[in-house]
Amino acid sequence: MKRFYLVEPVIGLFAFASFMTYPLLQQYIYRRMWEQVTNSTYPDSLNSSHCTGNDTGLTKRHDDVQKKTSLFFLYNELCFMFPGLAVSLFLVSYSDQRGRKIAIIIPLIGDVVFTFTYFVVCSFSLSLNYLLVASFLSGILGGPTCLVGGCFAYVADLCDNSSTKTVRMAVLDMVVGLLSGLASLSTGFFIRAAGFKWPFLTAALLHGLNIVYVVFFLAETVQNPAPASFTLRSRFNGVYLLFAAAPRKRTTLLILMLLAFTFYKFAKVGGMFMFILYELNAPLCWDELLVGYGSALSTLIFLTSFAGVSLLSHCLHDVHIVLIGLLSVMAGLVMTAFAKTTLLMFLVRVPLLLAIMPAPVLRSMMSKIVSKSEQGAVFACVAFLEMLSTVVSFAAFSSIYAATVSWFSGFSFILASGLTLIPLTLMGCVFCLGLEGTNETQCLTTEDEDVNEGKIKLPEWDHR
Repeated sequence: MKRFYLVEPVIGLFAFASFMTYPLLQQYIYRRMWEQVTNSTYPDSLNSSHCTGNDTGLTKRHDDVQKKTSLFFLYNELCFMFPGLAVSLFLVSYSDQRGRKIAIIIPLIGDVVFTFTYFVVCSFSLSLNYLLVASFLSGILGGPTCLVGGCFAYVADLCDNSSTKTVRMAVLDMVVGLLSGLASLSTGFFIRAAGFKWPFLTAALLHGLNIVYVVFFLAETVQNPAPASFTLRSRFNGVYLLFAAAPRKRTTLLILMLLAFTFYKFAKVGGMFMFILYELNAPLCWDELLVGYGSALSTLIFLTSFAGVSLLSHCLHDVHIVLIGLLSVMAGLVMTAFAKTTLLMFLVRVPLLLAIMPAPVLRSMMSKIVSKSEQGAVFACVAFLEMLSTVVSFAAFSSIYAATVSWFSGFSFILASGLTLIPLTLMGCVFCLGLEGTNETQCLTTEDEDVNEGKIKLPEWDHR
């Protein structure tokens, strides 16, 4: 059977299935919380006058629903984070020896379990605690960040020319944006036509179809995989050598970029995660169709960010592209904090048009300064930190939003915008260290040579 070196369909189908459910699960939990708090069914449509009337009791119920929903998201993300952190670090690093597909297939299995559990809970109106169990199982199987890390490591294996690596990785982010936008747009109509449960079942089937493609049609990029006994014994050795076997300058640059990536994700994801809750609340009071339109409009952010990377990479250094993207995030989040009308909330996406640029460029910058045998290790670190920053940001901003929604619902966006100053400062340090003038081949260190020369001592588990 002919196999293909095309990982874009994998991440595209994954994005479509995932973003069909992400806005959905937030709205489903919001409605369940509404029923619990108000002891009444959720209205089919919440218009502005219904939300912003003079009924003090109604306003208090809205605030209570917002708080309980955001706190449930907090518990949900914590259940996912603790098992997911270790598993994602292990699987993506493990793929250096055993092949990239293992870091892609296992998280997809977790996504099938996750979405099918939501389908069952919706079908039989079961306790929301089952959803926490589903998040825990998804974390045990790696989660989305593990799959994304595996896909980026797969692309890095295929890019011999470092000048094409940045654009190729930006293509993956663009594919995610396009498919997620289409999925988000369809979600509102799907809810109106078939309710909540059928979109969850559809997502589970799409994840299953993705598994079939990876197993039977996707080619493996890692040739001659190491024996399982060796990789199990030295599974964290690659991550250790990534820092211990490298020149000091490369290690410093890598740490700075990893920290910049972590704080960028923390600020952007934490701020934009609260968009739907903010849109459901007064004075916007969007229904499911407007939420779908808003999420779909965010597709433009991925398209324009890809165009920005493609064009700016010909005339600017990677560091400058990252700085522009960070400023875009900062401006968009500040504007969101004061968006009180539907038109202004849609226009929030304009300053955010280049907000995705830092992610693929930072991944490419880190990939360029390590050797081919270290790609899995570096993307394992990226996946670990991405999951950590994402989950912690969900938890932190859910708590902050719950605590501040009654007096200033836009406070979370102001805070996220201010936190963007941290990666801006870190990238300034990268620029001062002169990354752009560094010969990439001088940064590469072959760990085998260092071990043979006695420069690096292997971790204790390799001497058993």
